[in-house]
Amino acid sequence: MRHAIIMAGGAGERLWPLSRRNRPKQVLRLFSGKSLLRQSFERVTHVLDPSVVYVITNDTHLPFVAEELPEIPEENMIGEPVGRDTAAAVGMATAIVARRDPDATVGIFTADHIITPMDRFAAAVGRAYAMAEEHDDSLVTMGITPTRPDTNYGYVHRGEPVADGVFRVRKFTEKPDLELARQYLASGEYYWNSGMFAWKAATILAELKRHLVATHHAVLEIAGVWDTEQRRAKLESLYPNLKKTSIDFAVMEHARKVLVVEMDCNWVDVGSWSAIESVIEPDDEGNVNVCREALHMGSHENIVVSEEDHLIATIGVEGLIIVHSPDATLVCTKEDAANLKELVKEIRADYAEKHL
Repeated sequence: MRHAIIMAGGAGERLWPLSRRNRPKQVLRLFSGKSLLRQSFERVTHVLDPSVVYVITNDTHLPFVAEELPEIPEENMIGEPVGRDTAAAVGMATAIVARRDPDATVGIFTADHIITPMDRFAAAVGRAYAMAEEHDDSLVTMGITPTRPDTNYGYVHRGEPVADGVFRVRKFTEKPDLELARQYLASGEYYWNSGMFAWKAATILAELKRHLVATHHAVLEIAGVWDTEQRRAKLESLYPNLKKTSIDFAVMEHARKVLVVEMDCNWVDVGSWSAIESVIEPDDEGNVNVCREALHMGSHENIVVSEEDHLIATIGVEGLIIVHSPDATLVCTKEDAANLKELVKEIRADYAEKHL
């Protein structure tokens, strides 16, 4: 049977001050009145029934998930005691699915992207599941057709074709410099690495055993008692000690057989405030307003965000990001937004968890 796992972890620090420890970015309703998590769920359930959809997140965020996705069975909500990156999350969630359905085909999906249109997304996902079943010794990644030489994404270099829109993977490349990204775009042989995958549960667990033995052993132990009273004790004793590494770096880059399915969609990774410009239509002066009220006098190409009934007004400024929340306000240039994680560290040092 086909199953889906939505990864909804991550601190979302680059979306501070709206994304907080107790209200992560996945549940912010900044786009179309729906959270990123809800949008991800609706995309996935365009392909699969809600009963086979799982979500893995920090265990303190499980109430948010339950509120956003009441259609998902409670037993399909998986909480991590601490974040250990995507290799551990994928491994544990897949092991739990495989415990219940040993012949499972599993799709891995993200909760912080905006992807349109739905029909092209669904077609690519269906093709990825089919390839994972037909080539059951291979891992399948979904590659986004690039539209610009972006240095913020990883790239997948495609090789010989396997089927329509499906290719063998030659190599994964982490964020290249601008010149290399331009070469990748011009070649037509590269995709952006979407962070979405499909595979037989047994296949990814075998690869995990090959490349992360301790993680493989631990997630099988945890999955073995997941539906029992021993779950909490086993989870808290084993999971925090797992190696913190991504599934891309630990497994995908070293796996023996990897295929890439082309996903020709509009794809936005909402990992920073600057990404909003790819989602929201600007006004005549290039200002992007994600708020109920905004007024600009002689101001151009700013991003202003607020969830409150709060007017944001600007005079004669350009290229700023202004984000208002009840207890903190961010003002920075678009160029300096890349330093937001460092700012969060400073806030933690000066104010502990008060504004986080």
